[in-house]
Amino acid sequence: MIDLYSPKSIRAIADRFGFRNRKSLGQNFLTDRNVVLEMIASAGITKDDTVIEIGPGIGALTRELSASAGKVIALEIDRDLFPVLEFTLSGCENVEVVHADVLKTDIGELIRENGGAKVIGNLPYYITTPIIMRLLETRPAPDNITIMMQKEVAERILAEAGSTERGALSVAVQYHCETEEVIEVPRESFSPAPKVDSAVLKLTPRKESPVRTDDKELFFRCVRAGFGQRRKTLYNSLTGTGYSKEKIGAALDSLGIERNRRAETLTMQEFADIANELGR
Repeated sequence: MIDLYSPKSIRAIADRFGFRNRKSLGQNFLTDRNVVLEMIASAGITKDDTVIEIGPGIGALTRELSASAGKVIALEIDRDLFPVLEFTLSGCENVEVVHADVLKTDIGELIRENGGAKVIGNLPYYITTPIIMRLLETRPAPDNITIMMQKEVAERILAEAGSTERGALSVAVQYHCETEEVIEVPRESFSPAPKVDSAVLKLTPRKESPVRTDDKELFFRCVRAGFGQRRKTLYNSLTGTGYSKEKIGAALDSLGIERNRRAETLTMQEFADIANELGR
């Protein structure tokens, strides 16, 4: 069986099929099997699971998933990789490779059709955040989501209140999911090597909201407004919600939240309290 983690083998496969990595699609292939095995173990994948893989590449993770899962649905946007995957996944009878753009695919329908599914993948750096946001909004939600991304994005997702890394993405992901860092992955673990390091996160969708929100849309409006103008104080940035400064000031004062605080210092509960107060 060909070694899909060897840079030499990866080059040989590319030459055999006339394939060339497309920077526009963020194609960097993982060369560390330990990382793949760690991802699968963290996701808790068994033969009872259907797994939706985002971006199988040349099939290294896909092949390992085939051995662990009951069924694998691999979503690949690059048709040039299909002959490669047919070759590397020969014998993997439980794998279905689908030509699809994950941002235009109804993941929820795939989950529904299969009675549940786990999502896993090495996300292209250039569309990491849109993919994550789409997965957060997927209904029914995946059982869990184990994804590799740029380390900087992972740090933003994990950032707690008070961290300069904290932003709207942090709050959105933490609102919808319990978050856990699985492993850091140095840039040298890819072929070709990207310019940045990566990290794998496991996101487990919550069954209940972690905070009480009277109006979820208003809650996220406050989050987006607060982080939309990071250098401004809450008193000024929250005008992006459409409320007057008088209303905003009164809400902050009634909650005992200083007007000159900035969004990154707020806990999720404080954002919820502000939204609830503004909505009264």
